[in-house]
Amino acid sequence: MITAQAVKELREMTNCGMMDCKKALMETDGDMEKAVEWLREKGIAKQAKKAGRIASEGLVDAYVSEDGKVAAIVEVNSETDFVAKNADFCAFVKNVAKVVAETNPADVEDLKTKKYDDTFNVEEALREKILTIGENMNIRRFARFEGAVVTYIHGGGRIGVIAKFDTDLAGNSEFEVVAKDVALQIAAAAPAYLNKEQVPADVIESEKKILREQAINEGKPEAIADKMVMGRISKYYKENCLVDQEFVKDPDMSVAKMLETKGKELGGSIAVVEYARFEKGEGLEKREDDFAAEVEKMAGK
Repeated sequence: MITAQAVKELREMTNCGMMDCKKALMETDGDMEKAVEWLREKGIAKQAKKAGRIASEGLVDAYVSEDGKVAAIVEVNSETDFVAKNADFCAFVKNVAKVVAETNPADVEDLKTKKYDDTFNVEEALREKILTIGENMNIRRFARFEGAVVTYIHGGGRIGVIAKFDTDLAGNSEFEVVAKDVALQIAAAAPAYLNKEQVPADVIESEKKILREQAINEGKPEAIADKMVMGRISKYYKENCLVDQEFVKDPDMSVAKMLETKGKELGGSIAVVEYARFEKGEGLEKREDDFAAEVEKMAGK
């Protein structure tokens, strides 16, 4: 049985009509991933962005060392948006990012063992905040880079970006502007990969299959469809790979071309080495309260 919730979820992922989503789920026995592919093969949906399924509350924040050579971002989740705006909670998230930068933990479990202050380690400090604020909280993930780094926090902690560059212009104020523009690009365009070399082979093969089916469904002969796939794969790279994306401040050039141009103007070179983009709650399910049941519970029914 195809539920209304499943149809709603597919619609949110693809921006397709309710009837198209219902048909896709019926054709694929309710398999969400296959339903997305079915919609794309039929030319009804563009690529679904799973990262768009923002559900949980919390905060993303960053810390940069005083010498500017080490940076970290961290995501801490909470139950409600109200807590995410709490000054004590915000300070905790910022301090956890500082601990990450200073101690270089291997993972979240290792991070929890690190010293938070003179009284607590990170795990103990987290428990103290849970008791004090009265909501469950969770340190979900972090990223830490060393070198020529930049961070950017958007929307009051909704999106956080950290990026590392290979450059001989570190410390140059003009470079800082360029680096910040790249961080803004990452926040706005949400690239899935740095460059085409980082796209897994199985992802490309799956994409080719979908694009080929699209072309055939458009009535193109198989030989023509195969040629069309190559052109459309190039478009896939431009949409999903940071260096191939159109630069948001000047769509006439790619990010790679912008960095090349700016590097020459400043008498050096600039290249993005790696980056991380955290969007608060991406991929997590939001708790949906059943208010009717809650009212009945309060009434003793």
